[in-house]
Amino acid sequence: MSDRLGKDFFCRDVLEVCPDLIGKNIVRSFGGGRVERFTITEVEAYQGTADLACHASKGRTPRTEIMFHGGAHVYVYLIYGMYWMLNFVTGTEGEPQAALVRGVVGCYGPGRVGRLLQLDKSFYGEGLTTSSRLWVEPSDNVIPIIKTAPRIGVGYAGEYWSNLPWRFYAKNQP
Repeated sequence: MSDRLGKDFFCRDVLEVCPDLIGKNIVRSFGGGRVERFTITEVEAYQGTADLACHASKGRTPRTEIMFHGGAHVYVYLIYGMYWMLNFVTGTEGEPQAALVRGVVGCYGPGRVGRLLQLDKSFYGEGLTTSSRLWVEPSDNVIPIIKTAPRIGVGYAGEYWSNLPWRFYAKNQP
C-alpha cells in the first residue's frame, strides 16, 4: 500500500519516537479515493504510569486500555466534548506511552489537527501498520531542526512533570 512506518518504529520509548516523528507524514484516506498527506511539525511525549501528565498514570481504564497494548496503535480521546486528540501509542506491551500530535504543516493545535483529519471515536485502537484510513510514512521533506520545550496544558501534573522538555517541534516550520 505504501512505505508506512512499521511496528519497530513505534515500539520504542516515546522519547525516541517523538523527535523521529517530526517531518514524517500522516496519511489520511478519507474515502472515495481522496488521500492526503500532512507533515508532522509538533508532538508531545507521555511516558507511562509514572508520568503524572499521562492518562495512564491513573492506571488501566477503558479510556487508556489501548496504551497498554504496545506501539503502532491510535489512541484518540475527546476533550471539551468537541476535539478528538490524535496520539500514536509507543513502547512495548504493558508500558503505556503515547505521542500526542500537536501540529502539522499549516495546522497548529491538537484539536485542530483532529478536526483536519476528521477523527472520531472509531479510530480508537486502529493499527497504524494495517489501517486503510490512517498511517504514518517517511517524507521527502528537508529534515527539520528539532527543538524541545515544556509540554502545554499539563500544570495539573505538578511543576516537575509540566516543566519537562517533552514537546518536540520543527524549528524551521513554515
